Amino acid sequence: MANHHVDNIEPSEWQLPWWLKFLDKTNLTVTALTASLFLYTQSSGVAYFVSGAVACMIAVKVVKKMIKQERPVMQRPGKKRKKTYGMPSTHSTIITYYATYVFLASLYLPIHHTLPQSWTTRILPPLIVLPWAALIALSRIWLGHHTLAQVSAGCTFGFGFAWLWFYMWTNGLNEYGVEAERMWQSHLALWK
Repeated sequence: MANHHVDNIEPSEWQLPWWLKFLDKTNLTVTALTASLFLYTQSSGVAYFVSGAVACMIAVKVVKKMIKQERPVMQRPGKKRKKTYGMPSTHSTIITYYATYVFLASLYLPIHHTLPQSWTTRILPPLIVLPWAALIALSRIWLGHHTLAQVSAGCTFGFGFAWLWFYMWTNGLNEYGVEAERMWQSHLALWK
């Protein structure tokens, strides 16, 4: 009776280690953490970062539809090939965008006033995000969702997009962000 539940699970699912299952579903975790950071800080810089992630995702999906390269044939029994194209890997693109932008922001941007003003606020995010991003990108290959070339292309796309997005913020758009944040804070003050 106890084995009945296990018998209904596909062998490829229950044989995966928990950490690989977690890496396969990290889009929800990353989205929730990002939304929480934005709601906590109400920072125009975080809003700009999020808009960059959305723009990056749209851009990579357009490129993916132009290239039209199939995903690898799944090696694990019982799993079907995803119906979307594989080149470049969207997960790898977005997580590399995240890692690159967080690294640049930690190095060059001032710490938002809602966050602790200490060295750990600068050091901890890259120490967490960089290895996590690398594991997520590699997991796309380990899980059979993408080839090494598709993941490499995604990482390259995300890296370049993050640099461009960060450059635009630090070369003028941040001034609009500061003004937008000031206006938002004064609007909130009216409701208190």
